[in-house]
Amino acid sequence: MKTILVIGNGMVGYKFCEKLMAKSESDNYKVIVFGEEPRPAYDRVHLSEYFADQNAERLSMAPRSWYEENNIELITNERVTDVHRASKTITTINDKEYIYDYLVLATGSSAFVPPIPGVEKEGVFVYRTIEDLDATMAYVAKIKSQKPDGKAAILGGGLLGLEAGKAIIDMGLETSVVEFAPRLMPRQLDNEASQVLQNKLEALGIDILLNKGTQNIEGDKAITGMKFSENETLPVDMLLVSAGIRPRDELAKTCGLEVGTRGGILVTNNMKTSDDSIYAIGECALLNQMIYGLVAPGYDMAGVAVDNILGDEALMPSAIDMSTKLKLSGIDVASFGDALNEAKESESIVYENKFQGIYKKINVSKDGKKLLGGILVGDASDYNMLHQIFLNGMAIPENPEDLILGARGGEEASFGSALDLPDSAVVCSCEAVTKGQICCSVTEDGNEDLASVVAATKATTGCGGCKPMVTDLVTETLKSMGKVVKDVICDHFQYSRQELYSILKVKKVTSFDEALDACGEGKGCELCQPAVSSILASLYNHTPNKEDVSQDSNDKFLANIQRNGTYSVVPRIAGGEVTPEQLIVLGQIGKKYNLYTKITGGARIDFFGAELNDLPAIWTELIAEGFESGHAYGKSLRTVKSCVGSTWCRYGMDESITFAIELENRYKGLRSPHKIKGGVSGCIRECAEARGKDFGIIAVEGGWNLYVCGNGGATPRHAELLAEQIDNETVVKYLDRFLIYYIETAAPLMRTAAWLDKLEGGIEQLKKVVVEDSLGINAELEAQMDLLVDAYECEWKQVVESDTMKDRFSHFVNSDDRDDNIAFVPMRDQKMPELWK
Repeated sequence: MKTILVIGNGMVGYKFCEKLMAKSESDNYKVIVFGEEPRPAYDRVHLSEYFADQNAERLSMAPRSWYEENNIELITNERVTDVHRASKTITTINDKEYIYDYLVLATGSSAFVPPIPGVEKEGVFVYRTIEDLDATMAYVAKIKSQKPDGKAAILGGGLLGLEAGKAIIDMGLETSVVEFAPRLMPRQLDNEASQVLQNKLEALGIDILLNKGTQNIEGDKAITGMKFSENETLPVDMLLVSAGIRPRDELAKTCGLEVGTRGGILVTNNMKTSDDSIYAIGECALLNQMIYGLVAPGYDMAGVAVDNILGDEALMPSAIDMSTKLKLSGIDVASFGDALNEAKESESIVYENKFQGIYKKINVSKDGKKLLGGILVGDASDYNMLHQIFLNGMAIPENPEDLILGARGGEEASFGSALDLPDSAVVCSCEAVTKGQICCSVTEDGNEDLASVVAATKATTGCGGCKPMVTDLVTETLKSMGKVVKDVICDHFQYSRQELYSILKVKKVTSFDEALDACGEGKGCELCQPAVSSILASLYNHTPNKEDVSQDSNDKFLANIQRNGTYSVVPRIAGGEVTPEQLIVLGQIGKKYNLYTKITGGARIDFFGAELNDLPAIWTELIAEGFESGHAYGKSLRTVKSCVGSTWCRYGMDESITFAIELENRYKGLRSPHKIKGGVSGCIRECAEARGKDFGIIAVEGGWNLYVCGNGGATPRHAELLAEQIDNETVVKYLDRFLIYYIETAAPLMRTAAWLDKLEGGIEQLKKVVVEDSLGINAELEAQMDLLVDAYECEWKQVVESDTMKDRFSHFVNSDDRDDNIAFVPMRDQKMPELWK
């Protein structure tokens, strides 16, 4: 029996053991693993999640019992101090000696701390281990107990630094990220993408300081500030260093193994060091003059080392994919291939939506036939498919821009489904799981849900970036087999939105925590929290002023944030009807607060450029004059547009203004899976464009024609006829039923048009339900609408009448100061945000 010693029990060291056990009987080798930390291997990729719940067990790769079951001796909290190559032994800090046949160095890396004078002071931490995080949280608590307006800084604008920044600000400290480079994530993002990411992070309250070289850490015993060049100082009470990594190669150096000039243990493509009995894997290994800091290459190295130790030749590929997808502080960020066009072999196609904070760039070969790389910020939903097209050299559309824009004419993006990938396509790079293995797990091994496929293949268990594609593959494979696929909210709620709506309604649940207790598990996530909040708002018409029913970031401040950090103010003008007196008031308010003013396509007046501090004051004046929230920020009814109808128009066949006002006042504040709009036209000339809305009413001989499920957002479509020649009362009755039926059965963030497309039987089935009461539920639908109408309250009125609620409308958590970074430039006789540079 040969002995294998593994020095290092991080993710890669653990993966070596797992792969060895999968390929060899446990009694063929004696395996001893040494770890410096006091606990078994844990998931460092998701280390930031520890800030939320301090649950180390949830991050564990495997319990101690797993090592015991596989006859692996795990020695934790003990550092190996020496390797004696001549005698093939190692010595630990406790002077214990162990002999080996093969030695695997999986020592990983340590946090790089720049040699800044004063960096050893109290209050300076690194961001690497669970113990580091425990120490950081304890110090934050100390600061807050002594100084409620405490400030922290993160040194480093890379992946971990930005995650740490969000974690610290969530703990209640004003937080700055200090980056030496001229942009965030300089290795993954170009200037434009980095700026989009910076804007989104600043909107979360994180201050971004670029081009800053820290010269000194100020303070006596504890840090009080960071001094930059030109005597600029940033006062801080704590510093978290996340400035990169350094390979742990000290054992290799002391025993005479070859190392790189800038660190790292030199290895060949079979992961052998300069000693044939010693292998190095993970972040301590220098392969092709590169240190690979991602988990997927580390896992591949572990597999190659296992194969060679077992006598099977295996080599790391000459080119290693460094593509990555992650969510930084809730913001999608992804890059793949030659993202920065460093090879100068491609042409770039860029889409940027500054209003929504979305940036997409793909690099296409000069002949337009191959995808060579790309960057996605703000919306990375297409990443997995784009990545696979790049990896597998798949054909791209004749118009490559379709890959990020979708095909023109309203169709979906034209690069196919996950099932179109070759079976050899590696979907989960962390675990090297192919599309064929995932599909076979379903078709041949009988795993008919995502959890079973994950357990069988280990796909998604690494970084988790492949989960959307694995989910699609499982779903599409089941559908191809004629199986019914259940679409669940997320891992925390194993129900569809429709099922969850019914459960929460029957159990009379009124908060997210109650929902978790009643039918969920865990702490929740960014998918289920807004979904459950939307359901609760739709059930009870609670406003977003109740913290646990906020559906998205705009709900917090009851306004849409604009691209320069200011907000919109949109009072409701039902049906577009406004008195001269009200117009005068609106003009006075716009002038007083220097707001950009615009009449919108929804027949109301929008104000732009309001600073956060001014929102309560503006709304106090508006409400005093009888205005209400226009809900321009919510997933709710926006407007019911109207023409002037028979009130004024010589062609008008009915009073469209009156009816539009009635409908808008009935459904105002109605929370739904997606925003909804209505229209009422007084004749078939359609001046209100009613058939382009989620519901539209057109006056005809004998009454009104009612159309539903138009709009469609990015894929425009006309509404379809639900009923014709009906009176006002019947229109309201059918609309009540239709809207509640949609709210109860649609998926999260699904527009009415997409909902109708997925409704089995389409418009004919909807007619049966709404008009004919084929399901026998119309009385219940009408009663639910009546409940919501009666429960309506203007959420801005709630704010202006509550000093406590007003407190959240402050740009700084610890000061009433205004944001002096907001800048405008003239535009015609008004203003606009200063253009981004």
